[in-house]
Amino acid sequence: QVQLVESGGGLVQAGGSLRLSCAASGRTSSRYAMGWFRQAPGKEREFVAVINWSGHNTNYAASVEGRFTISRDNAKVYLQMNSLKPEDTAVYYCAANTYGYELPYTARQYNYWGQGTQVTVSS
Repeated sequence: QVQLVESGGGLVQAGGSLRLSCAASGRTSSRYAMGWFRQAPGKEREFVAVINWSGHNTNYAASVEGRFTISRDNAKVYLQMNSLKPEDTAVYYCAANTYGYELPYTARQYNYWGQGTQVTVSS
């Protein structure tokens, strides 16, 4: 079992920055990929970024590449979000995959989820 707790969401103006954190607990080994997804009102949950177990490989959605950076420190994962746009407004979810995928990018490839943190970008 893995428990995930996100923090760092909030309200920011367009062009601003936020840093999301996700703390994982419950499983002694941190050798699993972790990712960030987001869900805006009326839309499906979408992939944002993923980092592999070692932290050496990452992948991003095209909509955030160059603006967002995912990183990890053992069992904690971060999402640095710069140059935020109103369309980045969503609930952001941290997820963990213990199935063994290297860089999973679909929701069904993850088996643990956090409760979500709201990010609102005003224009």
